[in-house]
Amino acid sequence: MSEIVVIIILVIAVMFIARSVKVVPQQSAWVVERLGKYHATLSPGLNFLVPFVDRAAYRHSLKEIPLDVPSQVCITKDNTQLTVDGILYFQVTDPMRASYGSSNYIIAITQLAQTTLRSVIGRMELDKTFEERDVINASVVQALDEAALNWGVKVLRYEIKDLTPPAAILHAMQAQITAEREKRALIAASEGRRQEQINIATGEREAFIARSEGEKQAEINTAQGEAAAILAVAEASAEAIRKIAAAIQSPGGDQAVQLKVAEKAVEAYAQLAQKNNTMIVPGNMTEVSALIASAMAVIKQGGSSASAR
Repeated sequence: MSEIVVIIILVIAVMFIARSVKVVPQQSAWVVERLGKYHATLSPGLNFLVPFVDRAAYRHSLKEIPLDVPSQVCITKDNTQLTVDGILYFQVTDPMRASYGSSNYIIAITQLAQTTLRSVIGRMELDKTFEERDVINASVVQALDEAALNWGVKVLRYEIKDLTPPAAILHAMQAQITAEREKRALIAASEGRRQEQINIATGEREAFIARSEGEKQAEINTAQGEAAAILAVAEASAEAIRKIAAAIQSPGGDQAVQLKVAEKAVEAYAQLAQKNNTMIVPGNMTEVSALIASAMAVIKQGGSSASAR
């Protein structure tokens, strides 16, 4: 009989210890009720309760929790239907409010995220919904964070996973994108052709300028060469004349000139005779002497002029 009593006492002691000693894991919070009323929030580690009086009514994880928001159909400002789904990240910051602020804060957050998303998208046109995802996400987070404050929950961020328009709208958008790309391709091709024509015109202009500059320089060089040649011939002729004048003024110069003039006169008569069938002979040989005398007079006059200079 005594052994049974000992066993009963041991069982009661074990139950007493099990109910009084609680070990709370890290990043967790337990809400304790005493006689059905909130008493305390147990922090991580070893905690003691009053058996049969206190009980751990709620257990919350303080980690960041991802919550999948079910997809739903939203209507944009231009009356286009969009199927939208997303994911929500939240964290319990006040275990007491999370326990008593809402019967189920997860369902409350999910429903509020859906209604807020429909409201935000309803104020936007279809094209804006694709361009301003960050604005939509920020608007949903702001609305949820204000409401979830009474639930002891902090909404960290919301991300849209997918925006799916109807098939007809999607086909029209693809056609628009194709047309836009073709337009950009045509513009790029026309710009290329325009630039090509500009480059060709610029090249032809530069080539023409280069050719004209070359021709100009060639004409200048030719003119300078001709001028130099004329100047050289003139200087040579002047030198020859000076030498002839000096030779005439030297002793025996007159006789030499007379002889040379006579030779030229005879050669002229000989050539004239060869070019005609008729033999031409001067009727009066004194004409040759007169011709020589006239030539000598001209040469002397030229020599006098050269000496005067």
